[in-house]
Amino acid sequence: MKSLLENILKRIVKNPEDIMIIERDEETQKIFEISVNSGDVGQIIGKDGRTIKSINTILNAAKGIDGKKFVLKVLR
Repeated sequence: MKSLLENILKRIVKNPEDIMIIERDEETQKIFEISVNSGDVGQIIGKDGRTIKSINTILNAAKGIDGKKFVLKVLR
């Protein structure tokens, strides 16, 4: 899932080389902390958070057998 997230983000941002994703597992959810160039934060979040919500929907639709919910956090 981390590679899927990374591929999606690389196609959205202007500085794909600055993308860094940290994955953490919790009991009921998997958290992805996304760090990008400060100029790309708005591109990832989108207007009213639509882009990040859409990415989250894609990941949750493609989730594996463990059934954990994905949480995306964009770090500034």
